[in-house]
Amino acid sequence: MVELTGVLGVAMVALGMVLTPGPNMIYLVSRSITQGRRAGVVSLGGVAVGFLVYLLATNLGLSVVFLAVPELYIAVKLAGAAYLAYLAWTALRPGGVSVFAPRDMPHDSPRRLFTMGLMTNLLNPKIAIMYLSLIPQFIDLDAGHVLFQGFVLGSVQIAVALTVNLSIVLAAGSIAVFLARRPSWLKVQRYMMGTALGLLAVSVALDTSTPSAGSS
Repeated sequence: MVELTGVLGVAMVALGMVLTPGPNMIYLVSRSITQGRRAGVVSLGGVAVGFLVYLLATNLGLSVVFLAVPELYIAVKLAGAAYLAYLAWTALRPGGVSVFAPRDMPHDSPRRLFTMGLMTNLLNPKIAIMYLSLIPQFIDLDAGHVLFQGFVLGSVQIAVALTVNLSIVLAAGSIAVFLARRPSWLKVQRYMMGTALGLLAVSVALDTSTPSAGSS
């Protein structure tokens, strides 16, 4: 069974990461502002498929590898902590540009919008790190059913990411106008997300749990 603490942990990490501007958010917001909400929703469909690809590839491989090589589990966990620290610095450093700033982009067909959303997600290093190092650390290896836990926790991440991204897509135009008039609000969001990610990076780095030989 999946522990509630694991579900909440993944949900918090997913929320923090989806609210931190990255390739997915930039692409979705840009499409929504320049080509309309429908284009943003179609692009989000491609992003969703990208999440599913990562979910399948990660869980079908890592569920076996982590149990066989505990040292790799620890190494990947530390890599995830380092990447969280990097995201925290990216959010906190001065000179950041709002993801909601208008951009000139050509109008594309629904098929191309979907494909670009898919490729943007598959080539997004933040998502790769999420599945390879962040989600596995919330799996209770002693509870067994590692593959099942991985799929459940990954589904939680996808649900959070798609819900937040859909809300952003539908409200992108209004948010862009709002932040253009209140630039100080953007700084508050950056500092809050950066601090949360930094604290989580420290927590992950200090976690000394390792896979047990009896789990499966």
